[in-house]
Amino acid sequence: MKKNLKKVLAVLLAGTMSLSLAACSTGKSTESNQTTNTTGENTSEGEAKEDTSTSQDEITIKIAWWGSQTRHELTQKVLDLYTQTHPNIKFETSPSGWDGYFDKLSTQTASGSMPDIVQMDYLYLTTYAKNNSVTNLQEFIDDGTIDVSNIDENLLNTGKIDDKMTGLVLSSSMLSVGYNPSVFVEAGIEEPSAEWTWSDFIKLNEQIYEKTGKYGASLDSAADTNLFNYWVRQHGFSLFSDDNKSLGYEDDKILEDYITMWSNLMEKDAVPNPDEFAQIATLGQEAGPVVTGDAAMIIEWNNYASKVSTVNDKIKMVTPPLSQDSDAKGLWLKPGMFFSVAETSNVKKEAAEFINWFINSEEANDILMAERGTPVSSVIRQHMIDGGQMTDQQAAMFDAIDSAIELAGETPAPDPVGMSEVNEAFKNAANSVYYGQKSVADAAATFREEANAILARNNQ
Repeated sequence: MKKNLKKVLAVLLAGTMSLSLAACSTGKSTESNQTTNTTGENTSEGEAKEDTSTSQDEITIKIAWWGSQTRHELTQKVLDLYTQTHPNIKFETSPSGWDGYFDKLSTQTASGSMPDIVQMDYLYLTTYAKNNSVTNLQEFIDDGTIDVSNIDENLLNTGKIDDKMTGLVLSSSMLSVGYNPSVFVEAGIEEPSAEWTWSDFIKLNEQIYEKTGKYGASLDSAADTNLFNYWVRQHGFSLFSDDNKSLGYEDDKILEDYITMWSNLMEKDAVPNPDEFAQIATLGQEAGPVVTGDAAMIIEWNNYASKVSTVNDKIKMVTPPLSQDSDAKGLWLKPGMFFSVAETSNVKKEAAEFINWFINSEEANDILMAERGTPVSSVIRQHMIDGGQMTDQQAAMFDAIDSAIELAGETPAPDPVGMSEVNEAFKNAANSVYYGQKSVADAAATFREEANAILARNNQ
């Protein structure tokens, strides 16, 4: 397996170098973490009329987001278009990958230098709301600055913490499995369907490795608690108690079985172990094994195929495996991500105006093309369907949300304060088994003890 991994990484790294050279030849930056200022000089998108604000003082809005290189480029185009139509508005951008994004944001917040607009995840919304780091956007909804009339109320309210609108939801998403059909063809195995179970998933992983020498699934099963949350819900429980002061399930066998499943697959070389995945993660999603055909599957959000369609437009999506032992609905429709505005921002009104445009502008969404997930505005969704510009992956993403309704249960409340610590405890517990340092029973018990202490301390 080590030789196989080296071969995979060598191929993937070569592909990454080719992509980087191509990006350089078009004059586009491939740096993820750089900070730049938009000039607003591009005119290719500009059918929108310029407003009369050119005589106003120049305003700089600092904005941060995570994502792939494709997201960085599309978002930059949208910012450039906004500056064209609002010449007094400039942007200072801080794009990055997911890894390290919230570590950096935490540091910025502690030092009082949080960007004006931050892309926010459901995992961390409560934490930033409870420590008063993000502003209440309700006033900008009430005064008409942000139009939410075309957003489903339940989805909109996922941004509310303690009756304050701490984040404006940008998209809806759900856990899904992305897969490369060519790997299934190579292995002579049928593609997964919405009726598959975890037993089917395990069998497919093993068969793909046996027949091709490639990973069945390429992912970090302990990266955070999202997938485990799905697993817990399939057992009929919530990951957290109603008061967020403890875990919501009582039987540690739930976590033991989850870790054991992944540990067994690692032992059979059907999925990467933590060290192998750490190497793969450096490649980025668009050069990852599923995209390049060196692995069959990845468990991601349902916009995965759309995100990587510029480098592989053959990726397909399917709902995650069902439980063979329970009819409980593990799936939920998740707010894809939010835009929050820093409480320390001096340009809250201007930030709110931009967020409104980002969500409701046809021109902006014609550029973004649902890369962040299914747009929250029903008008924008219909505009994109009627426009006929969506790729097969984007159309499938829209359809998947509708077809998954019957498989989805109630959307859980935003994750509790202390979520980053809980995620770290979860990762440590799982890895202690994967590295052979603890028994699975000891790891599950340690996670419960640490998680309950974290939750009790942070959610008084």
